[in-house]
Amino acid sequence: MPAPRRLLAIALAAPLLLAGCTTDGGDDAGGGGPADGGGGDGDLSFSVITHGSAGDAFWDVVQNGAEAAGEDLGIDVDYQSDGDPQRQAQLIDAAVNQDVDGIVVSMANPDAIQESVEAAVAAGIPVVTINSGGDRSAEFGAIGHVGQDEVVAGRGAGERLGRDGATSVLCVTHEAGNIGLDQRCSGASQGFAAEGSAPGNFTVMQVDINDLTGAQSAITAQLQADESIDAVLTLNSAVAAVAVEAVSDAGAEAEVATFDLNQDVISGIQDGSIAFAVDQQQYEQGYLPVVMLKLYAENLNTVGGGQPVLTGPGIVDSSNVDEIADLASAGTR
Repeated sequence: MPAPRRLLAIALAAPLLLAGCTTDGGDDAGGGGPADGGGGDGDLSFSVITHGSAGDAFWDVVQNGAEAAGEDLGIDVDYQSDGDPQRQAQLIDAAVNQDVDGIVVSMANPDAIQESVEAAVAAGIPVVTINSGGDRSAEFGAIGHVGQDEVVAGRGAGERLGRDGATSVLCVTHEAGNIGLDQRCSGASQGFAAEGSAPGNFTVMQVDINDLTGAQSAITAQLQADESIDAVLTLNSAVAAVAVEAVSDAGAEAEVATFDLNQDVISGIQDGSIAFAVDQQQYEQGYLPVVMLKLYAENLNTVGGGQPVLTGPGIVDSSNVDEIADLASAGTR
C-alpha cells in the first residue's frame, strides 16, 4: 500500500470505531460538492483557522498535525490563528475569498464566527470544525467535527479529583466567552458532586491567558483567601505551570490538575507537582480534519454519521507519563 494511503488508513481507524461513515454526501453533507480540480496530489488547498493565541503550545501541536497531514497527503495546508473572534472571522472570510478547497475552524465563540462559517458553506467550501463548538457544528453546515465532549471530559476530571480525596476545588478558566471552558468547569462540578462533594465546594475563577503573571497572582490570592481549597483544576497547560507556582507562593498544599499537555505539564506529572492531565490529543484535531476534507473533496465521504469524532478524553498521570513524554518531544502530543 502506498505510504499516503497507509497513513490515511491508520488515521481513520480510531474514529471509525467511534462513529459510522457515510458516502451519501448530498443533502446531508452540509457543504458544497467535490472541490473543482481536486483529486490529485497538490491540487487541493485547505485553510486551518483556529482561535489559538500566539505561542500557545497546545495549538502548536494542532498546527503540527495539520501540516503533517498536508505533507503526507500532498495537500497545501495554510495554518492561521487569532484569539480575537472578530479577527478569526476575518481570516475565515479571507479564505473564502481565496476560494480554498476546504476550511478547518475551531469555534470557541460560535456566535462571533457564525456568519463567516455559513458564508463559507454557502460558497460551496466544505468546513470541518475542531476543538470547540461541536454542538453547533452541524447547525452551521459543517460536514463534521473533531474534538472531545467538554462536559464529559470535565466530568471525568471532577470524578478523579473526588477520588483523589479533594474536598474543595478551584476551577480556573482563561478565555472569556469560550464556551468549551465553561463546559469543562460545569462538567467537573458535576463529576466532583457525583463523588459526594457539596456543590458549594466548587469555585470557578477567571484569569487571562495573555497575562500569566497576573494569572499566577490571582490564583495565589484566591488560595490565600480560601484555605479550604485543596485542588486547583486548570484548563490550559500554560496556566497549569503558573498554578503550581501559585500553590507554592500561597504556602498551600493543593493538588494541581489540568487539561491538555505540554512539556511543563509532563515534567510536572513526572516530579509530582501536577497530579494528572486530561489529554484531548490535539495532534489528531489538526491531522484528522485534513484527511476528512480530502476524502470529501475526492469522494464525497463524510466521517462521523452526524456525530463528533472524539479525540478524548484520556488521562495522563504517573502510570503512563513516561511513554507520553517520548512522543511529546516529537511535537505530536
